Amino acid sequence: MERRLTAILAADVVGYSRLMSEDQSRTLDALRAFRSTLFEPQVQDHRGTVVKSMGDGWIVEFPSVSDAAACGVAIQHGLAGHEVIQLRVGIHIGDVVFDDQDVFGEGVNIAARLEGLAEPGQVLISDSAYQSLDGKAAGQFGGGQAHQLKNIPRAVAVWRWPSDSDATSNEVKGEAAPAPDKPSIAVLPFDNMSSDKEQEYFADGITEDIITELSKFRWLMVIARNSSFSFKGQSFDIRDVGQALGVRYVLEGSIRRAGERVRITGQLIDAADGSHIWADKFDGVLSDIFELQDKITLDVISAIEPTLRQAEVNRLRVKPTEDLQAYELYLRAQSHFHLVADEENLEAIRLLSIAVEADPGYAIAAGLLAWCFVQRSVQNWELEKSNVPRAIALAEQVLKSDRADAMALAYAAHVIMMFTGDNLRAKGAFDRSLADNPNSALAHTLCSFNYNSMMAFESAILHAEKALQLSPRDTFRYSFHMSKAMSLLFLQRFDEAIESATAAIIDRRNFLISHYILIAALELKGELVEARAAVGELKALSPEVTMRSIRESVRFFQNEASEPVLQALSQAGIPE
Repeated sequence: MERRLTAILAADVVGYSRLMSEDQSRTLDALRAFRSTLFEPQVQDHRGTVVKSMGDGWIVEFPSVSDAAACGVAIQHGLAGHEVIQLRVGIHIGDVVFDDQDVFGEGVNIAARLEGLAEPGQVLISDSAYQSLDGKAAGQFGGGQAHQLKNIPRAVAVWRWPSDSDATSNEVKGEAAPAPDKPSIAVLPFDNMSSDKEQEYFADGITEDIITELSKFRWLMVIARNSSFSFKGQSFDIRDVGQALGVRYVLEGSIRRAGERVRITGQLIDAADGSHIWADKFDGVLSDIFELQDKITLDVISAIEPTLRQAEVNRLRVKPTEDLQAYELYLRAQSHFHLVADEENLEAIRLLSIAVEADPGYAIAAGLLAWCFVQRSVQNWELEKSNVPRAIALAEQVLKSDRADAMALAYAAHVIMMFTGDNLRAKGAFDRSLADNPNSALAHTLCSFNYNSMMAFESAILHAEKALQLSPRDTFRYSFHMSKAMSLLFLQRFDEAIESATAAIIDRRNFLISHYILIAALELKGELVEARAAVGELKALSPEVTMRSIRESVRFFQNEASEPVLQALSQAGIPE
């Protein structure tokens, strides 16, 4: 381990994930050309050493700030007008620790925060770096305003190149941006409703964190911070914002402080007609500003992500069925899948089959198509002999795909668990899914089912409760309650299992597994009359249900802990 004072340059490609989703080959070719013809030669010419590379970002060490600044400016000059690659650059001089081919410390942290604050094409340097430059070099930079950078305890004065901040600002007016082929949202800078300048940094931090977390949902296109912040401090019509940025939805909000209490309001608006889709308020205490920032961000994401999904489904219900794109076929299929009915499931399979045929690499559609066959199995509907191998093949295709997002991986992992019983392989896929997007409520609940199958019941409860916390109004909420109920049943916490199973049935009466759990919990608790009444409700939903069909179709009831549960179901009156 080595510690030293050094100049650090942090650089990052703007909108890399969006570029890759739009045209992966073009993006990779442009990135390779940029590195070989501009970035690496300039770093070498200015005596720099790349100490860390993240694919679309770099940490570079320089022997002096003047070398780092000259290199950053030269690279930005060379990228001027580039059709694909835009860069943000941050520079700071500070203590750095080098350890095992990695680099840590305040020098890196502040440089990275400055890079995140920069507009495309800008170089931002800290005040300590600015003071290390000679007069001529320093004269290229303007600004000097203090900024509170996230997780940096003191404010940092920031200087920028080009010195005229308007030179790289995004133009708000002009032709409308082209509308993307999937749901899109712009998060506008939250308004600071107080005169406290520190509150301004907090408001900006909330906005940036919401943008970052929403970007983890790859079904949603999120406009980059730099474009959203071009509207900061302006008065505008939301419909104009939607047209200028090419988005369907706009999230805006405000922050008001009274002593140590903070109230944050937010509203989600349909940019096409200016109508409100969702609005809410969140309160907190400023005892720990960063903890509050994280909590508010999670609360907002938890509220608006399922709202956006439902808004998209509603939008497509009134759209003609002709010439639907693969994504719209997937969304329409989702609305049928949610209804948990035989004919609705078949319609979902039909739509998803068309989507996958049109785009064989469409991972999330393939994953949901595979899950449709799981739904047929657990609901005791007719399942053709070829359906299970087809589902497994689709799941395997998703797990190998470079287009699989967190949700697609979760779908595939669930299918692998349910149809092959390979819990460890499923767990690996769930780990990938939740690493990609820890805010996906459905991924948490499907992971919870897998833990139930592995008899890791406490872990299963944690994931089910996380799902409920993340998305308390979710369309899949019944499954959140159901997985928790199953864990509680296996742990012989029968009163709690009955409560959670009942909540699942209230949310989705026609999902059979919730009824199995309720019946077993009532029987094992000794509430025999209630258990037999629950069997009657189950038979009304599925007259053909038998113990054999339950044993064969419900993977969670095939572990060592399941025998008392299966005996209870049989004793309650379910025929063999």
